[in-house]
Amino acid sequence: MAEPFNIAVFNGDGIGPEIMAPTVEILQAMANNSGNYSFEFKYADAGASHYAKTGESLPEASLQTARDADAILLSAMGLPSVRYKDGTEISPQIDLRKELNLFAGVRPVRIAPGQKSPLKLDDDQLIDFVLIRESTEGLFYSQGKGEVSEDQASETMMITRETSEDLFKFAFSLARQRKELGQGRGEVTCVDKANVFRAFAFFRDIFDKEAAKHQDLSSNHAYVDATALWMVTKPWSFDVLVTENMFGDILSDLGAGLMGGLGLAPSADIGKENAVFQPCHGSAPDIAGENIANPFAMILSAAMMLEWLGLKASNQDMIDDAKKLRDAVDAVVIDGTKATRDLGGSSDTTQAGQAVLERL
Repeated sequence: MAEPFNIAVFNGDGIGPEIMAPTVEILQAMANNSGNYSFEFKYADAGASHYAKTGESLPEASLQTARDADAILLSAMGLPSVRYKDGTEISPQIDLRKELNLFAGVRPVRIAPGQKSPLKLDDDQLIDFVLIRESTEGLFYSQGKGEVSEDQASETMMITRETSEDLFKFAFSLARQRKELGQGRGEVTCVDKANVFRAFAFFRDIFDKEAAKHQDLSSNHAYVDATALWMVTKPWSFDVLVTENMFGDILSDLGAGLMGGLGLAPSADIGKENAVFQPCHGSAPDIAGENIANPFAMILSAAMMLEWLGLKASNQDMIDDAKKLRDAVDAVVIDGTKATRDLGGSSDTTQAGQAVLERL
């Protein structure tokens, strides 16, 4: 009998609904083909468009739908033209991270052999590492609460022992999982600026205490500025990177650039109970409604969801299907002829999704 999973779906703003549609279609097709798992998709309202209509960016009913779900699939959120009264953008994805304590932002950086990249790589070279960004604290802690006067502005960075301990436990667990799956060598790098900020010295000390509990894995440190350099000059040297919220926000976009753009950058925000899976890119309102957006980051985020649910439920079909889905996207991207325009192809959003289905 198929194991049922309840998925909360947030269509988002701008191109959000357009890239969500083929993603849900692919997930449904894979579940039907497997027969060992099934999905019930429950759609929930949130975002800038919803705020413009109702004055609410994340209704309580939608938040409850997210809480009750086995996983949350969230598309691009926010519109530059719709803002709160204080001038900040509508960001329900950040609200979800805080409400559900989704402290681990997982940002894979993967360049398949033969895939185009700004980097000069050998044709058979694989780049595969993961950046883990703490998603609830750091410099984002004071979002909307910063102090601004005529002559100065200040924001507070917050790093707590409890969240950092949870973050580092997650990082070492992921490193072990990647090693067991043959995806990594079992190494965790703490990225900080401990030579300047006491908060990061505190962060590093907590990391070292957790690292001592995992003698079967290796660990090291790197300053964030050096890490940015090494991501460009020797990205193959990394396995799992773990860092503070703002540093992670910046480095994850650098990682997306290495892969060829945000259109290929999936992500997850994971807590102890809940997890959100969404593309790293924005809502691109300038092309909304034209059916030309790249759906691959959304589809790859769904592959991350499959793997996370499969590992959590010990469902090997879901774990295997996650890899098949990643491989199918890789094949379409490397072939290029059925990719979207931003990747040099001529397919629209629907056609690109169908190309992945054909590969599957």
